[in-house]
Amino acid sequence: MNKTVAVVEDDAGLSRQLVRILNAEPDITCVGAFPTAEEALAQIPALNPDVVLMDIRLPGMSGIECVAKLRCLAPALHIIMVTVYEDSERIFRALKAGANGYLVKSSPPEQLLEAIRDVFAGGSPMSSHIARKVVQYFHLIGPAPTQKQNLSTREQQVLELLSTGFIYKEIADQLNIGVETVRTYVKSICQKMHVRNRVEAVARRHAEPD
Repeated sequence: MNKTVAVVEDDAGLSRQLVRILNAEPDITCVGAFPTAEEALAQIPALNPDVVLMDIRLPGMSGIECVAKLRCLAPALHIIMVTVYEDSERIFRALKAGANGYLVKSSPPEQLLEAIRDVFAGGSPMSSHIARKVVQYFHLIGPAPTQKQNLSTREQQVLELLSTGFIYKEIADQLNIGVETVRTYVKSICQKMHVRNRVEAVARRHAEPD
């Protein structure tokens, strides 16, 4: 299935390079590239892409603010941060704003393309050392003592599969349920674990003692 992508990047050279990489793939089409958050907010909702690649440092409004506003305008968007910043504060601000994944700009093109396909299929792609920072963060704050106990048996099964890297469709196949049912379970898991998205849920799961 063809995946449509929009790019929000103020570096003109990098933006052109990303567009070339995306359009060279048979299953990916870049539908627009925007140098500012303001232009992205004005045009992306009408373009309705499947995935947005978002830089953090933009002139004017930041990429993190743009993510939060895009989430309100187009809740179904999959947003991947592609940035040079690797500090925990920016990572978590981006995730809490609604980003689905987080890659550093030094990632090879193959990893970027795989991330687009992964997030489109329900995954939460992150550079390996970024994922490590997420897990380390939750090890530091520790789990709430009753979080795991609050989950139903099925919710625990879904969370275990998420934590081992399965995407929604694979979880649905494993448990013989529909993909939308998986989404419903994930939403319930996030509410019970007091996290904003599946990335935080998985990281908190890894922080819990077995």
